[in-house]
Amino acid sequence: MEALLSLSRGAELLQNGAVTDCALPVRTYSSLAGFAGRVASAPVAIPWLARRLHRLRIDIAICAMPAAMDFAMAAALKLAGIPYAIVVHEAEPHPGDRFPSQIMLQRLLARGAVATFALSSFVAERLREQDGAGTRLLLRTSLPPFYQDTTAAPTSRDGTLRLLSFGRLLSYKGLDLLTESLVLLGSRQDLAVRIVGLGPESAELDRLRALPGVTVENGWVPERDVGSVLGWADALILPYREASQSGVAAAAIAANRWIISTRVGGLPEQLANYPRAIMCDPTATDLARAIRTLLERGDLPAPLVDEPASSWATVAADMLDDLRRSLAGATTSPPAAAARLGSTPIYHRDR
Repeated sequence: MEALLSLSRGAELLQNGAVTDCALPVRTYSSLAGFAGRVASAPVAIPWLARRLHRLRIDIAICAMPAAMDFAMAAALKLAGIPYAIVVHEAEPHPGDRFPSQIMLQRLLARGAVATFALSSFVAERLREQDGAGTRLLLRTSLPPFYQDTTAAPTSRDGTLRLLSFGRLLSYKGLDLLTESLVLLGSRQDLAVRIVGLGPESAELDRLRALPGVTVENGWVPERDVGSVLGWADALILPYREASQSGVAAAAIAANRWIISTRVGGLPEQLANYPRAIMCDPTATDLARAIRTLLERGDLPAPLVDEPASSWATVAADMLDDLRRSLAGATTSPPAAAARLGSTPIYHRDR
């Protein structure tokens, strides 16, 4: 097997040198005007993409995260006679999402795919309710931990618990619950809270800034700095009101940090076997209880990064096995990954 990458020419992974071998860099956009320009040039770009794809002799393409311009790539793949599969992170838009129409585009993209992979049983069930997203196969996979270059945390050497909220600063992430839980805990010298991520300024962020021991850093975090942000923390807090699964949780697992998470969406499934996860109800009272639980533990053990049981190599091998079966037209027996990845059924459009 040989894997090839097609990335946006402006992708951060290309700009910072993390990826040096991109078989098919594609010009995308960085603004609404740029997007309009790419749509207008699609009739010219699609045949060009199809010729490039044909020369690469690709057997199948995998869309790792659907985006607005994927309709052009899907059309080029069809023109070149190459089947594709997509990985679905979200089945429905979250409150505060800037592009709620993205889910509609995702469903259209899925209709032409040979298979759709859902990253959690929670998402798989939502997709099945949407009539299998219009695909021949709906398959279940998982989101392995991200291996970030994390610096060892201070592990509360000065008696302070360092609590990190990381990711998009949107309403569904439960910033209001976090605020209320910290108010319930009151001013504490043994707790430092850091909110890091990108989102619109809001009254809730102002409330958090006004709390003692809390800092808010509203801005994009470059890929190269993610490890140091995680490395600062003893624990990550996910006070979400809803979630499909969490890339932040996956990064925290890779760094072997404690995780405080609400029991919503696919998070209980994702964190079920992680020994350093403290689950709570999506209420300020229970969130405060979970934070207090960590505060009362005293010094936390030093984080030791171990390779998790579900690695990227394992997940990729299972996905390829499923794709081989789907391309071979194996609709009478479920893919083997159904047993490896849990009891979640494989949904067939024709059943």
